[in-house]
Amino acid sequence: MTILKSSIENNNIIKESISANLGENVKKVNSFFSYPVNKDYLVKDICIQCLNRKATILCMNTIVDKEKIENHIILPLMYTKLEDSHGDIGTILMEKVLTVNIVSKVNTYEDVIKGILDGDTVLFVNGYNEVLMIHTSKVQHRGVEKPTVENTLKGPQEAFTEWNEGNRSLIRKSLKDPGLITEAISFGKDNHDEVFIMYIKNIVSVTLLKEVKTRISKIIDKNIENASILQQCIEDRPYSILPSTFETERPDRVSSFLKEGHIALLIGSTPNVVIVPVTFWTLFHTSEDTYQRWMYGNLLRAIRILAFFISLFLPGVYIALSTYHVDMIPTDLVIAIASSREKLPLPVIFEILLMEISFELMREAGVRMPSSMGSTIGIVGALILGQAAVEATIVSPILVIIVALTGLSSFAIPEMNLSFLVRIGRFIFLIAGAVGGLYGVGLLATAFLTYACAFESFGIPFFSPKSPQKPSSKDFIMRRLVFKQNKKTININIQNVWKQK
Repeated sequence: MTILKSSIENNNIIKESISANLGENVKKVNSFFSYPVNKDYLVKDICIQCLNRKATILCMNTIVDKEKIENHIILPLMYTKLEDSHGDIGTILMEKVLTVNIVSKVNTYEDVIKGILDGDTVLFVNGYNEVLMIHTSKVQHRGVEKPTVENTLKGPQEAFTEWNEGNRSLIRKSLKDPGLITEAISFGKDNHDEVFIMYIKNIVSVTLLKEVKTRISKIIDKNIENASILQQCIEDRPYSILPSTFETERPDRVSSFLKEGHIALLIGSTPNVVIVPVTFWTLFHTSEDTYQRWMYGNLLRAIRILAFFISLFLPGVYIALSTYHVDMIPTDLVIAIASSREKLPLPVIFEILLMEISFELMREAGVRMPSSMGSTIGIVGALILGQAAVEATIVSPILVIIVALTGLSSFAIPEMNLSFLVRIGRFIFLIAGAVGGLYGVGLLATAFLTYACAFESFGIPFFSPKSPQKPSSKDFIMRRLVFKQNKKTININIQNVWKQK
């Protein structure tokens, strides 16, 4: 009951305006931050020399620049003398006393509390009903490092970090465009959380921009700590197997998408940036496609597309052929398959499920193990398990080859959301092949294709620009020579092209 009462009182404080009573103002803010129990919260009483007034400085001392506060705020306030101190108190301090770049006035407790949580220092002056908000944020963070997931042999070797401001600077370093805009959209129950959206003003669709802002502003959950959670809150169909957003850790990739009319979303302390909208073809693209020569880049892209189909369909097609359509397999291969399965106790469906589940277990174990051991355990475990299963006559050697080829193909898929789609879809097509043979696989593939054609990401068809057919740069399946790509990739840059809902 006491906690509920305290929460109600704090909510009432947030909605109030600042008064001219210094003691009352400081007391209300202190109660919100549980002073003096909270040791991170700093309260400093001073006397402003030029105004001969008492003042109080409030901040979170673990996320501020203490040297900046001491040298550019406290010392000037205590020792600066002015011949003429008439006029608005806030204006005098901002223009003649404080030696910091970013200072603003606020007049509500909500702004004060939000500023303190962001690392700003607030200055209350006795007899003044506004507060000076001084930018002093300094948060510990790691430096820029090489990408750990989206590795490339060519191009920049920089990845985002957990520092939001630094991430935005990396994007601006690679995209020097005066039309690049950064906006902050507040969300949450108390509007204390922010998402930074970046776009190019003359390229982005107004309809898309409005839709993104609307979805973010409707979020009421206060526990959105990173980009992955944000994606789940704004995606088109949360229960769909198809992704409508995706993440990247590379600034150069974000820059390329911004130039094509996409929007980048940055939030909190996360080393990834969310890109919207997304199409099927962009899930196969990597930064290295452009950095490589035309022929080399297309070869790599073709390998990824082939790997997608192998990983998704191979187990289901194998069980369909070996169970229902044996006459479609060459005679010698049929004999080899039959002889390898002669002493096996399990039906082929259980063999594949056993091996596929075992492979997924090893894959997950390799991720959770320390990095120095994970890859070794995955490779050695797969070899030992496969050999032991064959020698124990639990599975056939051909099946081990099928599962190994399927697993290797899944590792060639560059985007994590697409990889999970394939891993889940593989089991669905496996069951379809076991139940209905090639007819079951074909019907399920047709249904999946129909659903994907109707799927949209923020108003853009998932298979755009092929379905519906629209002019583009041709850089969606196989790219053209760089100097011949005179149009945008997925045709979302022209503002009146967006599908109006």
